Amino acid sequence: MKVKILTRNPDEYLRETKRDIHRVPRNYDPALHPFEAAREYTRALNAVKLDRVFAKPFIGNLEGHKDGVSAVCKHPGRLSVIVSASFDGEIKIWDLPQRNCERSILAHDGIVRGITFSSDADHFITVGDDKMIKVWKSDAPNEGEEDLPTNTIISRNVITGISHHRKKPEFATCGEVCQLWEETRNEPIKTFKWGVDSLHDVKYNFVQSNLLAACASDRSIILYDTRDTGPLRKVVLKLKTNKLAWNPMEAYTFTCANEDYNLYTFDIRKLKTPVNVHKDHVGAVTDVDYSPTGKEFVSGSYDKSVRIYEINKGHSRDIYHTKRMQRLTSIAWSLDNKYIISGSDEMNIRVWKARASEKLGVLRPREKAALNYSAALKAKFAGHPQVRRIARHRQVPKHIYNAQAELRTIHNKRKTKEAKRRAHSRPGTVPFVSEREAHVVQEKND
Repeated sequence: MKVKILTRNPDEYLRETKRDIHRVPRNYDPALHPFEAAREYTRALNAVKLDRVFAKPFIGNLEGHKDGVSAVCKHPGRLSVIVSASFDGEIKIWDLPQRNCERSILAHDGIVRGITFSSDADHFITVGDDKMIKVWKSDAPNEGEEDLPTNTIISRNVITGISHHRKKPEFATCGEVCQLWEETRNEPIKTFKWGVDSLHDVKYNFVQSNLLAACASDRSIILYDTRDTGPLRKVVLKLKTNKLAWNPMEAYTFTCANEDYNLYTFDIRKLKTPVNVHKDHVGAVTDVDYSPTGKEFVSGSYDKSVRIYEINKGHSRDIYHTKRMQRLTSIAWSLDNKYIISGSDEMNIRVWKARASEKLGVLRPREKAALNYSAALKAKFAGHPQVRRIARHRQVPKHIYNAQAELRTIHNKRKTKEAKRRAHSRPGTVPFVSEREAHVVQEKND
């Protein structure tokens, strides 16, 4: 025999505290609420204003390096651990929640060019200007033991970058050539060449893990397949690319940080034109890293600012800066999608919130419901002029503000000149070149 009973969720009628107001049932019939749109617009306006009021992204900094920070690497399995390196060859392992240094190692003679963790996270690998590849244990040594590398490989070539395979015990290095190494061998198992002087960055694809991309000194980006004997394709830009990052959720998308103040998102299936050109920086972009969702990425620049971009938009959604922060050298987005770590020339590592006005800590159910409601209202009225103006407003340093105005003037003059040439020339002699096509010089296949 089945018995149907009426059930009620206690969250709908019980108070969270004794001082809280009682919940009252509400009739959602639109006819009873003729001013609902106006009320919702006012709430959306208040929500976006409160976002700007509570936008305090800076959390803290990690002090201890004696020279500029050259590289920052996230632990693949522990959110509280990062490894940083400096221009004097020192490596530090940090405990982020406590903001203290757990280990300090003088690893290389000269600049540490790259750090990467192994696939099992039991050890990490560093490369430096001394042509050495050193393997270190992730765990600190016991008391009385020296902190020495478990393996040291002396390379025949200068090494400027390193990246580890996601699952296999192998890693790739770049320098004069691109080389593949196995962790158990002291000689490279493969070498890739394509007639360039040097490579300064290399990255494994997260999804298609046999795919590599490297930035070359001849302004090109080269794609490699580790299963093949040579490189696959190359795209040449107008200026040099400093760093690149693969989208962790899409196997065919990567974003590169360029010297011409822009970032370019490419689809490897069509390298002739970038999918998107991301502007707003007023200095050479030095590093880029994706969020774990693959929908956003963060960049650091010589203009002393950190910018956060949505992958499908050409302008940044936020900018972070401080008075003391100098040129950015490295950037990382934490694996829980909540924090951004930046390293700069003045020896500090800074921790930021990925969303400037987000409240840290545990949220009560009513707080979560209120925040979700505010987010829905902001999305609903995002196209309204007042809401959009308040959401986009940012205070930027004076040197960035002046440089943006100067770059805008240069861009407008160039566009006006092209339009006049096209108008006073024979039809077809001065073709129209879009902003995306203008920055790519050529594409080559092997």
